[in-house]
Parts: sequence; C-alpha cells; structure tokens
Amino acid sequence: MTDSNDLFSSAKAPDKDGYTAQDIEVLEGLEPVRKRPGMYIGGTDDRALHHLFSEVLDNSMDEAVAGHADRIDIVMHEDGSVAVSDNGRGIPIDPHPKFKDKSALEVIMTTLHAGGKFSGKAYKTSGGLHGVGVSVVNALSQRLDAEVARDRKLYAQSFERGRALAPLKEIGAAPNRRGTTIRFSPDPEIFGDRAHLKPKRLFAMARSKAYLHRGVQIRWKCDAALAEPAGVEPEAVFHFPGGLADFLKELIGEKRTVTSEMFSGRAGGDEGAGRVEWAVAWSGAGFGEADGFVRSYCNTVPTPDGGTHEQGLRAALTKGLRAYAEIAGQGKKAGIITPDDVMAGAGGIVSVFIAEPEFQGQTKDRLANSEAARLVEQSVRDPFDHWLAASPKEAEQLLEFVVERAEERLKRRRDKEVKRQTASRKLRLPGKLADCSRGGSEGTELFLVEGDSAGGSAKQARNRKTQAVLPLRGKILNVASAGADKIMKNQEISDLTLALGAATGSKFNPDDLRYERVIIMTDADVDGAHIASLLITFFYQAMPDLIRSGRLYLALPPLYRLSQGDKIEYARDDAHKDALMAGEFSNGKKVEISRFKGLGEMMPRQLKETTMDPETRTLARVSLDDALAGEAESLVETLMGRKSELRFKFIQDHADFIEAIDI
Repeated sequence: MTDSNDLFSSAKAPDKDGYTAQDIEVLEGLEPVRKRPGMYIGGTDDRALHHLFSEVLDNSMDEAVAGHADRIDIVMHEDGSVAVSDNGRGIPIDPHPKFKDKSALEVIMTTLHAGGKFSGKAYKTSGGLHGVGVSVVNALSQRLDAEVARDRKLYAQSFERGRALAPLKEIGAAPNRRGTTIRFSPDPEIFGDRAHLKPKRLFAMARSKAYLHRGVQIRWKCDAALAEPAGVEPEAVFHFPGGLADFLKELIGEKRTVTSEMFSGRAGGDEGAGRVEWAVAWSGAGFGEADGFVRSYCNTVPTPDGGTHEQGLRAALTKGLRAYAEIAGQGKKAGIITPDDVMAGAGGIVSVFIAEPEFQGQTKDRLANSEAARLVEQSVRDPFDHWLAASPKEAEQLLEFVVERAEERLKRRRDKEVKRQTASRKLRLPGKLADCSRGGSEGTELFLVEGDSAGGSAKQARNRKTQAVLPLRGKILNVASAGADKIMKNQEISDLTLALGAATGSKFNPDDLRYERVIIMTDADVDGAHIASLLITFFYQAMPDLIRSGRLYLALPPLYRLSQGDKIEYARDDAHKDALMAGEFSNGKKVEISRFKGLGEMMPRQLKETTMDPETRTLARVSLDDALAGEAESLVETLMGRKSELRFKFIQDHADFIEAIDI
C-alpha cells in the first residue's frame, strides 16, 4: 500500500509530459463568459447575439411586471448600440456589504450570480434566475454604459468587455427621472462580423414583449439610417390592453377560424405568482404552419422549445373536449382524441408567471417546473368548459374538426403512405436512392446531391450503415412559383418525398420520416447555392416542421485543396483560401492550389474526410425563427415567387452590397 506522503512527493517530480500546476488556469470575474460564451448564451450565432438584448429587456420587464414600472424605452443608435430604459426603481447604487469598495451596480455588472432575484423579496416573479444575465451582456459587450436614477439623483458607470473603466459616479440631480438605462454594443471579438444587432428583429422582440404584460408601454426609436434599410418604423409605441388575445389576432390575421370567437382568458390577478393568460384559435386552412403553433412564455421570457406550461394547456383543452363529447352523447368520438389532434391546426399562446421557474439551460428555451403544468391546466379547464357550453353549435364544429384530425392520424397509421422497403423498391433505379442498412431512423442521414457523378462519389464515401444518398437531376422545380398540378407531376419531388417517407403539407408527420437528418450537399459554387435554395424552398413550403425540428442541414464542401509537401488544407471559399495562404502557408514555399469543379471531381476519400464524416465535417443547420415567420414568408415570396418584379426591386435595393468583379 502506497503512503500518501509518497504520492505527494512523487507528484512534485517533473512530469514527463510537461503537465504541471502551471498549466491549470483559474478564470476570474467575467473571464469564463468571454472564454466560453456558448455556456451562457448558447453560442455566438445570430440567435445568441440577440439573446443579449433579451436579457436586458427582461430586466426592465421584470420591473414592470412587479408593478414598479409602466414604461420601457428602446433606442437603437446610429452606431448600432442599443439602449433600454425603464422608469422602475433603478438598480441599487449603495456600497455592497460584501464588496464595500464597490457599488451594488458594479457588483451586479461584473460578478456572475449576483442579483436581486434569488430570495424573492425584490421580485415575486422574474425572468432572471441565476444572476448571470446582465453580467453576461456586459462581458460580451465591447462597451456598456449604465445610468441609474434614484432618490432624485443620476448615477453612471461605464464598462469595456466586462471591466469597469472607473468607479460609479454621481452625475447630478434628476428630480423628474427614475429607473435604469443600459446601453451596450456587442463585441466583435466574440461575435465577429455578425456583431450587428438587427433592427427588424429587435422591433419584433419588443412588440411581442408588450403583448405579455398589458400594464406596460414600450416605446421604440431607431435611427433613420438603420430603420429605413431594415424596413422598420423609426418610432413606434407598443401598448396592448387586450394582451394575448390581441397578439393572436395579429398572428392569424384574416384567416378563417373554426369558431367565430377565439378562446382566451386569464386567471390569477394582475400581480404576483400563479398568473396564467392564454389565447387559442383553430383554422381548417392552417396558419401557414402544417401542425399549427403554440408560443409560450414564462415570466415574459419566450420558451421556444415549450415545456410544462404548454403541456398544461394541451391537457386542459383535450380533457375539456373529451368531456364535452361525453355530455353531447358522442363518447366514441371522444375516445380517439389526443392532445396532438386538438392542437393540429390550432394557433395558441400561453403565458405563465411563477415564483421559482426552472428552465433547461441559461437561454431558457424550455420550462421544466411540474407545477406549471398543473397551474395552467387548472386555470384553463373551467373557463374552457364554460366557453364550450356557452356556444353548443360552435363547440360541435370544433369537436368535429378535432375528430377529423384524429381520424386522419389513425388512417395514416393504418395506411403508412411510405414504408422503408416500398421507398427503396420504387427508387431502385440507376443513380437513385442508395439506402442505408439501419432499420430505424435514429442516427441516419439522407444526403441530397446533384447528379449521378456527385452521387457516385458520395455513395463510395458514405457510411453504408447510417448514410443514404439520393442524387437529384439538376435543379429541382421551384415550388414557390409552380402550380399544384405541376408539383405533383414532378419526378424529382416525387422521388424526394418517397425517399423521405413523409407526406407534404397538412398531412406531414415527423414520425413518418425515415431519416433523422436531411443534408443538402451541393457544389461549392453559384449553381450549387441555387440548387440548395430551391431545396430549402421546397422544405419550407412542403415540410416546415422538418426545419423547425432542426433536422435540415447544409453540407459545407470545400472549393479548394491547398498542399505544401505533406501538409494539406481545404478551403471553403476564396476568403478562406486567402486566410490559409496568409496563415498556415505563409512560409514562402510553393503551395499547390487545386479548385474542385464539383463534388463529382472529389475523390471519395476527400469527400468523406471534408464533408461526410461526422468526426471531421462541418454542417450548417437550417433554422426557422417563429418570431420572424412573417419576414421569412415575405422573403421567400420575393426571391422565389412568381412576381419577377419583386426580385428586380430586391436586386436594386441591395445593389450597394454587390462588389464588381472582372470576368
């Protein structure tokens, strides 16, 4: 048995690998945030960038929900910075008892897990939980300026990349002002070229917040130089006394609904925890989304991945319809109804306020509190029963609508439109589907490639167990500008839907998909980008839930191969090639550069290493942000629709961004 002293003394000996205590880093203050931003905001992509704005706005909304503020001002300045102000209590500025040389404001801004939302004394409900929100914004901002008006005085402090430039200063008297102003600019060192907040996205986020608390007025102002190109109003005031009912009316627009009145309401009063608000409507034509939509919020924080509050809403509506069917003597129909049937073709919004929310991840995408499900179900169930009983004719129409959805689901189960063997048999043609051998969809991938040449290379490079390859013949049909008959007769689209195993439109069911991921793999040139755009348009129009579920990807094959002796690198594009030449190959020695004309030119080994092997490849996930659904639909119609004049205008409006090239 080895003595502990011997272990310690042996640890002092020089390590053969050079790994010693000097290699152990201790990150202090906000350094962990800058080192690993993905742990705090989910990454450095566009969504994570705009999450910074959410964190600041949520703090002001917490003041409003707590009854201490009724106005929030958002100003987007010409330099791209954003200021969020409220007329609440203002962040405390007195010395912190634990850090006597620092004000409470500086502690909150520069220390993780510092805030006033732990004990529940300052806020009965809040979107912030861990005291990391605004400090993370500070850490990831090139510059952040904080102003606090308290006790008729104005205080200010500035920060750069999370560090205070100077102690808190008293600026002067502020007899007619109170509250907090936070102005910040995202740091290009963290976000790179993407470090530019988008006015249109901030406008939509601000507007949606105003629906969630009818007692707040949000005033928007954007510098004209930013507002006009982005197509947003330079000034606007958001105040919606109708709350979520107003929100849903805006979302569904003029679409015809199954019932003349939407089902909406609220329970639990205007302040404190235990509040629920909801609005639901159903449409046979759908709301532009194959299976309807539910937008959910907890303490005004959006939860795009849903959670227990959505489960409570689904349960209340399902049990209510089943109970109504029993009372109406249609018990047999009630027996086949599931929550998915009830929510198919529905548009719903639910918002809850609870004291101790539990989210999955710092970005708060999903609510996990079990009590939230009970709270929503109990709050919604009785009002839904009364709503159905008050209008028997419309209740019967809704029941028939939901039963029809249930019968369609059962029919799909009985008559699987496409089986794995059926799809393989129908597509057993030269250059067509080369299926994978795995029986289930878990872990499988379908690569969509252009032509037989690329298909041949891909088939040799693939993992036959989990990767399938479907070569397509050139550019597929543009479904955004084609009629239904033409789409149905198109062979490439027919082959694609057969291979996927799922129907299109309202009959799409993600459970029918034969593959876990669909990967568009086209040449790294303009034609390849066009083909990828046509395919993305098809999925957006015909299978939007495939995109929403995060199952559609773009492969990123290289355009160049650079070699110098035994050293080989691949470049995605000209800019990447130039960067490699200036970095990896800057020793002055000759570099052989070969340009791939297409995927078919690549050796299978090269294609596997650079594009298909999960261990070495890079994929880009295609995402669809529900908050910008209207913008996405407008963009698809402009760029891919039937009206060529819209494309011409788009090209004219964006001509300044095009660089002249010599041909």
